[in-house]
Amino acid sequence: MECLKAAIRTIPDFPKPGIQFKDITPLLADADVFREAIDALKERYTGEEIDLVIGIEARGFIFASALAYALGTGTCLVRKPGKLPAAIYRQSYDLEYGTDAVEIHADALESGQKILIVDDVLATGGTVAATVALIQNNFDVGIAGIAFLIELVSLEGRKKLSGLPVHALIQS
Repeated sequence: MECLKAAIRTIPDFPKPGIQFKDITPLLADADVFREAIDALKERYTGEEIDLVIGIEARGFIFASALAYALGTGTCLVRKPGKLPAAIYRQSYDLEYGTDAVEIHADALESGQKILIVDDVLATGGTVAATVALIQNNFDVGIAGIAFLIELVSLEGRKKLSGLPVHALIQS
């Protein structure tokens, strides 16, 4: 995992002062390192009988799509409001200053499916916790796990996902 860590750069004070932004674009640009990340996730979930991989907007789409391909499954998207064209379910959640929401197509999941939720970074956990609530409140599916490229441990986002199997390739 050292080559994965080395391929992620930290941009101080972006998008605002005090934030240490984890820029994954160098990892994505390096075919060998990107392949290593997807292969490591594939290895973790091979044998779990995943039916569908769910990607959270926006960088989660990249990892979810590649992982779904590697696992031989389909993928679906959880988006910010107003970006899905068909009937949707919505889950609102609180931000530090205000609220936001995530949406999924109402016909995205089938009863009994086993799903894997994927995003690039686990920070405070708000968006992924809202995604979990969105799915659990509207579908009869099993959550096999929640996977991330990076977990920012000091922000304690994992606490919002208690009881669910969380896996991160890198803990920072």
